[in-house]
Amino acid sequence: MKKITAIILSLAMLFCSLSVVAFAQDEKPFYLVLGDSIAYGSGLANSKAACYGKIVADTNGYEYVNHSVPGHTTANLISRLSNETVIADLEKADIISISIGGNDFLLNNLIGLMFDSIVKNDHTQYDAIADNVYVNLGKIVDIINENNEDAVILMQTLYNPQSGYLRAPYQAGADRINAAIARYNEENPGEIVIVDVGTALGDDLENFASDEIHPSTKGNEIIAKEVLAKLYELELGESTEPVIAEKGVDIQVPAIMTMMLDVYGYFFHVLSLVYDFFASVF
Repeated sequence: MKKITAIILSLAMLFCSLSVVAFAQDEKPFYLVLGDSIAYGSGLANSKAACYGKIVADTNGYEYVNHSVPGHTTANLISRLSNETVIADLEKADIISISIGGNDFLLNNLIGLMFDSIVKNDHTQYDAIADNVYVNLGKIVDIINENNEDAVILMQTLYNPQSGYLRAPYQAGADRINAAIARYNEENPGEIVIVDVGTALGDDLENFASDEIHPSTKGNEIIAKEVLAKLYELELGESTEPVIAEKGVDIQVPAIMTMMLDVYGYFFHVLSLVYDFFASVF
């Protein structure tokens, strides 16, 4: 009788174990995207269906939510993380992708920064902005860990979508933000995983939308591939080849809207030549 009871109990335990395993296999990892217009997919007319976050989710079969907001800075993201809906999704996230930092430059007296960089070769304000990003990144990670210490945080580097005379000041900003991200990673090992989007996008203009700021359809697919490769490396994804459920549609921005920045870049370049001339004379 005891043997029969033991056999029944063993079979019951085995059945329960198999049920738990089957349930766990049915659960989809929860993929949360946070950040700015890059993460939102603002270079695409059909951003919700074709941004890189959606591509990553479709490829690996993740449950997916995107709480990114165009125009957000690191300070804005800190505030966003107090939103009840965002917190609820944060608590159940297995993987969190973050794209943030670019607007800390773009929305902080960009013309003045370009003047300092191109004409005066002075990057003092650039350094101050990057230092603030470093501090805010720490706050963002702390908030995430307070709500979910098990989630893997993927932090993307910044890219440079500009050409001509604007490329140098943009690169100066991107380099400093990326250095701040690298510094945080070095000083806080294991807190974030860096996805080098900046290097992946490079300087190919086809990777950027006609607004000369956001990734194009091709750019979003490249970012998705970088994220997928990192997730595969971390054994959190099954494929490195993006699954495109809906092809992106690039936004069409009139050239006049981007021309002014190009004019500013050329104007500051001429000023720099005049500035250098008088500096050498006097």
